[in-house]
Amino acid sequence: MLLIACPHCGNRPETEFRCGGQAHIARPVDPAALDDQSWSEHLFVRSNPRGVHAERWCHSHGCGRWFNALRDTVSDRFLETYPAGAQPTRSSEITSPEVPATVTQSTVTQARA
Repeated sequence: MLLIACPHCGNRPETEFRCGGQAHIARPVDPAALDDQSWSEHLFVRSNPRGVHAERWCHSHGCGRWFNALRDTVSDRFLETYPAGAQPTRSSEITSPEVPATVTQSTVTQARA
């Protein structure tokens, strides 16, 4: 059984958690200003790297709180879990490039390319 370390509850079985996708995605400053193509890219286009990836997780059958985790997609090993809003201490190991904190219409497409 895979144990995931909830930063709020400690080690718990994987069946208590739900993955929420890629973490640290910058939200558009003005979503109404985006055209349909840019908005759909923001909603649906995510990186799917081979290696270490930052993901959002919810302890849905426990404390119910969201947190972030660094997980190796090759081995399914969790390297680190940390509260939502915090940054990982092992960020140098992340395979996928992170999106800038401030996103405008022109940078959404560039960041996804």
